[in-house]
Amino acid sequence: MDKVYVISEHAATYHQLLATAQLPDLALTHNAEEATIWLADPPLAVSKLPHANALRWLQSTFAGTDALIQAPFRHYQLTNVRGIFGPLMAEYVFGHLLTNTRHIGQYAKQQAQCHWQPQPYQSLHGQTLAILGTGAIGQHIATVAHAFGMTVLGTNQTGRPVEAFDHTMTLPELQQRLHEVDVLVSTLPATDKTHQCLNAAFWQHAQDLFFINVGRGATVDEPALIHALEAKQLRGAVLDVMQQEPLPEPHPFWTHPKVTVTPHIAAVSFPDQVFTLFTDNYRRWHAGEPLLHHVDFDKGY
Repeated sequence: MDKVYVISEHAATYHQLLATAQLPDLALTHNAEEATIWLADPPLAVSKLPHANALRWLQSTFAGTDALIQAPFRHYQLTNVRGIFGPLMAEYVFGHLLTNTRHIGQYAKQQAQCHWQPQPYQSLHGQTLAILGTGAIGQHIATVAHAFGMTVLGTNQTGRPVEAFDHTMTLPELQQRLHEVDVLVSTLPATDKTHQCLNAAFWQHAQDLFFINVGRGATVDEPALIHALEAKQLRGAVLDVMQQEPLPEPHPFWTHPKVTVTPHIAAVSFPDQVFTLFTDNYRRWHAGEPLLHHVDFDKGY
């Protein structure tokens, strides 16, 4: 008999879902030390890991597991949430992109002033979108981009082809071609290899680029990003993730005229969707089969 411990801001909902599901040979416990399985929000779980002597498998309720990867405990299998964030990320990306290209904010200001003034714009059709990361999220964004008639480039570690993209390459290869790119979207995870990889050297070939970050804030050298905006290498940046969250009040991102800040809400974990993935994995666990969405502690994803 396995015992599952839930630590999440949505714990009450998960408790209810567990009671309804009645998964075989699984009992709910409120004692973290005796639980073999955790269903957990990573930031909340970290402080309890030193006492998780019975833990064998932790199902993260988030896609990002940075907090757990950075903790000095690796005595358990870690799985995360994948495959449900693509549509939400695409909504976020194209919502902000169209708001920018179609001057939605400007028209709101003009309406408040009873001012009738058409603003010139360019269609997304024919523009080039580059996506850092060719996983499930990147692939979904690429599919939507194709519906708008965009050319879509993608980056991964080896430059291997991925069906949803017109062309794939490594990050250094894209850096040399950044002058060809109109919109850049980062879905990169936080790893040793990606730490502040979007730095001054990376932006040197950019020309009037629009940047959206829905990956991780640790991938961005923030002073270098501000410099690129001031140098007009970038025409704007939409940032849902930052190096420090919540973003401190004095941070220049808050007041920079070319930066839009959102509080890490591009794609939230809805408990019913997360629980569906958990139940599938639990049935695999119960049957002795390999778990889905395994996270490699060394790779960081």
